[in-house]
Amino acid sequence: MELLDVVQRIETFVARYGPATVLTHHAGDVNVDHRVVHDAVIAACRPQPMHTVRELLFFEIPSSTEWRPPASAPPFTPNWFVDISDTLDAKLAALRAYAPEMRPFPHPRSMEAVVALATWRGATVGVAAAEAFMLGRAIIRQD
Repeated sequence: MELLDVVQRIETFVARYGPATVLTHHAGDVNVDHRVVHDAVIAACRPQPMHTVRELLFFEIPSSTEWRPPASAPPFTPNWFVDISDTLDAKLAALRAYAPEMRPFPHPRSMEAVVALATWRGATVGVAAAEAFMLGRAIIRQD
């Protein structure tokens, strides 16, 4: 599948659902498919007049984002945090459905490491657990 095909599929979903916020992979992920999706989302969510997308947020993927050497791509430096203290258990339940992709600790994609990362991200902003993002774009309306 070509990048343009991925862009067009994303554009179709954006047109159908009209999201205000879109989350996508960080550009520096080691996984090629993650970088393709990132680039396609950027293209599909260009800030054109009347476009619904007002915020682009980039997320980290344990065992993909931190494995990319920082000298070879932009590092993940989060500046947008969501408190997931009350929903961390739901996240872990969702990851159990992803069991074939999970690994034993100390792999970064283990349940223990995911909890440790959420705890660390939370501690950096003063909550028990957080999901970290990088703000790609925010268009704020002054009403």
